[in-house]
Amino acid sequence: MKDNITKTYQIMTPVYADKAEVFANIKSGPAQAIAKAGKIFIRGNYLFINEVDKGIHIYDNANPTNPRDVAFISIPGNIEVAVSGHYLYADMYTDMVTIDIGDPLQAKLVDTTLGVFPERAYGYGFAPDNSKIIVDWIIKDTTVTIDGTDGGIYPGGGCPNCSYYAVPAAQASPDKANNVPGIAGSMARFVIVNLYLYAVNQGALLVYDINNESNPVRKSEQYLGWLIETIYPFKNNLFIGSSSGMLIFNIDNPVAPEQVSAFSHASACDPVVSDGDYAFVTLRSNDRCAGNTNQLDVVDVSTLIHPELIKIYPMTGPQGLGKDGNLLFICDGTDGVKIYDAENVYDLKMINRIPDLDAFDVIPWANRLLVSASEGIMQYDYSDPMNIQLLSTIRTAGK
Repeated sequence: MKDNITKTYQIMTPVYADKAEVFANIKSGPAQAIAKAGKIFIRGNYLFINEVDKGIHIYDNANPTNPRDVAFISIPGNIEVAVSGHYLYADMYTDMVTIDIGDPLQAKLVDTTLGVFPERAYGYGFAPDNSKIIVDWIIKDTTVTIDGTDGGIYPGGGCPNCSYYAVPAAQASPDKANNVPGIAGSMARFVIVNLYLYAVNQGALLVYDINNESNPVRKSEQYLGWLIETIYPFKNNLFIGSSSGMLIFNIDNPVAPEQVSAFSHASACDPVVSDGDYAFVTLRSNDRCAGNTNQLDVVDVSTLIHPELIKIYPMTGPQGLGKDGNLLFICDGTDGVKIYDAENVYDLKMINRIPDLDAFDVIPWANRLLVSASEGIMQYDYSDPMNIQLLSTIRTAGK
């Protein structure tokens, strides 16, 4: 007879709220500290910072050396954010909400678009109550005793004595300079181009007409495959990253994007940016991303119908990236943010590095670099890329 086995699990029990209550609370609330920074968006003098699964922090960034936290908008299940005119668009689990931010201190919900994103996959047999909305999780470590005669392993690795055992998808695996157009980071899943919003979910590209910015209207949906991850616009083209490659779509007809070509790579997570001549694709492998590849692929896209891999650079654990002129910025795991001279793509030269940051994504614009990291949101002046200067830090709670 085998001895009993004890195992300790992290039990996560959902906290629900009625949908009417959640919708009523989608409005400007008091500014609050950031616990877990996610995706970032800049427009004009404002920073919009996602609090993973919680909502959007709004910062007045007119003085980048002292950004001022002005409001927080509670949006359960939020990961994405984009802004056009006086309206902010954000995901709330499967749905997209449109919020009037003409006055950021008096933001208000004006529209809800259903079914833009797929259901969250929680695993371990957990199925949420879709009549309500998860607004929080109660986390508790629990030790259970398992009869050793069954091998000590519960099928699927779950917790046999727990009514709920789930990890939220977002936690399983986060002058010219002041006249900033709407810019998202490379990890974005929806972008705005000429009053059309392009969103990717795990398997499709969706197009919304936002000429009436308060009322997005779905115009088309195209099936792309599976494990679609990111979308990046450059001029009249969309560069879409998936776990197996990059897709390029032309949007001369904005309501009916036309696929121009595809570039395949090893299975991995892969945000992408482009300058029109080249696409820069970071491939990363971890528990969520398949494969064992950590590298930067440089792809010649000067002839869009024939993208061609021209160079591979090894990386540690790359995530988001950005490009401004000849400068290429890459978030590379424990190696921090790397800055390259990319004038010669066949011979990228690392000219500087921001160490000691667990960086997720970057936005470079007009000699100012915005970095989203587990430590918080940092802004740098890179007018002299050999001597990058820290302008300000918005630290996450406890960091």
